Amino acid sequence: MSTDTAMVENKKASMPSMEMGEVMTGSEMLLRCLLLEGVEHVFGYPGGAVLPIYDALYSSQLKHVLTRHEQGAIHAADGYARATGKPGVVIATSGPGATNLVTGIATAQMDSVPLVCITGNVAQSLIGTDAFQEANITGITLPITKHNYFVRNIEDLPRIIKEAFHIATTGRPGPVLIDIPKDVNTAKAPFYYPDSVKLRTYNPTVKPNYMQIDKMLKAITEAKKPVIMTGGGTVTAGAEQELIEFAEKTNIPVITTLMGLAGFPGTHELCIGMPGMHGCYAANQALLNTDLLINMGARFDDRITMGRTKEFVPNAKIVHIDIDPAEIGKNINPLIPIVGDVKSVLETALPKAQRADSDEWVAQVQSWNVEQPYRYSKSPEGRLKPQRVVEMMYETTEGNAIVTTDVGQHQMWVAQYYKFSAVRSFLSSGGLGTMGFGFPAAIGAQFAHPDRLVISVSGDGGFQMNQQELAIAAAHKLPVKIVILNNNCLGMVRQWQELFYDNRYSQIDLTESVDFVKLAEAYGIKGLRASTEEEADRVWREALDTNGPVLVEFKVEPGENVYPMVAAGNTLDQMVLGDEE
Repeated sequence: MSTDTAMVENKKASMPSMEMGEVMTGSEMLLRCLLLEGVEHVFGYPGGAVLPIYDALYSSQLKHVLTRHEQGAIHAADGYARATGKPGVVIATSGPGATNLVTGIATAQMDSVPLVCITGNVAQSLIGTDAFQEANITGITLPITKHNYFVRNIEDLPRIIKEAFHIATTGRPGPVLIDIPKDVNTAKAPFYYPDSVKLRTYNPTVKPNYMQIDKMLKAITEAKKPVIMTGGGTVTAGAEQELIEFAEKTNIPVITTLMGLAGFPGTHELCIGMPGMHGCYAANQALLNTDLLINMGARFDDRITMGRTKEFVPNAKIVHIDIDPAEIGKNINPLIPIVGDVKSVLETALPKAQRADSDEWVAQVQSWNVEQPYRYSKSPEGRLKPQRVVEMMYETTEGNAIVTTDVGQHQMWVAQYYKFSAVRSFLSSGGLGTMGFGFPAAIGAQFAHPDRLVISVSGDGGFQMNQQELAIAAAHKLPVKIVILNNNCLGMVRQWQELFYDNRYSQIDLTESVDFVKLAEAYGIKGLRASTEEEADRVWREALDTNGPVLVEFKVEPGENVYPMVAAGNTLDQMVLGDEE
């Protein structure tokens, strides 16, 4: 018996008796189903429509985390899912509780994160009457969920929950919402849980077409300048080791998209770096000059193609591997489309893969990284540079921490200067670009991995969007290290206003924000501050040596910009490399 199987069996053995046919309420059925699905942590916030669920939770084995806002709850469930690959589970009440989940649901949908979102609703007799805290959450979330359900009969509830977990975690993962009226939660019926799921119209393609694999392998032997571009699909598939073996066997350099950063070691000699708007010179030059681009689990989004799809990789044959057939051809038509799970594709391709004639090409790409690395200048006034803070984080953790971010300049600096060594260690909102995501996501990741170092990196703007979740870090003594790069402004908005709006700085000043150190202390969390490199090194080491949560505010250069940069609408050959240009 494998270790994983043994763990599952031990969990089942420790569960309360779950005799099929036992009469119970809908709420009790729900919690039994969650246990049978292997759920350990649930994030949520109670309210009137879900009081039956929370009453049943009172004597349940499930570990419920009471966040301080529903958006914090769903981002924490999201972070838990990204850090583990398991589905995150969140519970919210009807009306505003459910609508507070919307941003988190859209975030998970864009980044293909498996979530099961459970909402309560008013009793069915009140549906359509504008009852207190009534909202059509299934209608609201229809465009941003992989699937959703409105449960009408208690007898359907176990089947629906089984289907929801299956849909959320198979194929291209995503969020599934289950809306349960209060009368269904309180009704009683015999409990029967299905052993399997059969959905006639839902059968994701996992195994690739062998002929398409052979076409890809032939293209590799013919190429002189091949490149692999790996995205979040490689991480989702758990194909990190197969990717390393495939890249080494074929001698093909690897570009990692933002969502693919933790899917290939940043220190590997074949790792080029991140491409696109704020990508490195070497990665963008590789795309401009490659004659074969193998896209593994990435979307050809506009931050990489810059929306100029006709000019993107102008000299290359394109292979696109994706488990979602809707992504293939959506933005760019590949010569060789391969529908399937990235891990399955690589397992099929590896035995027959041959080394490409690419030694000169690999040397060229590596020389670009030496000639034009990420760089920044020292502040003549001695101010702390944000890039230096991220470098310090990397040097002290050797790339092994789980790092979460919000969205903005700090997100790009983490992507540029932190070289990730461990899989599922970079958690960030890529597609939707959700400010306020990073800190609650770090909480979810820390619950998932209590013995791992988890670092939350935020700007002073994004952190304030969900700063109330400091209560959770304090209450549970979570050892998450909270980094705030404070430039007293909305940094990325300021950068765009500087570069494209003639320095007309409109509504970006955050100088009147809270004292973050005092805020942390108000929650019973150690707060530290640094504004020079010497102070930064000292307080960061103190934070790492402290048990429990620590908030560190780094007062950084307010006018610092993220470079390189390709302006929206330009092509990858129109990079601005730094301030000196």
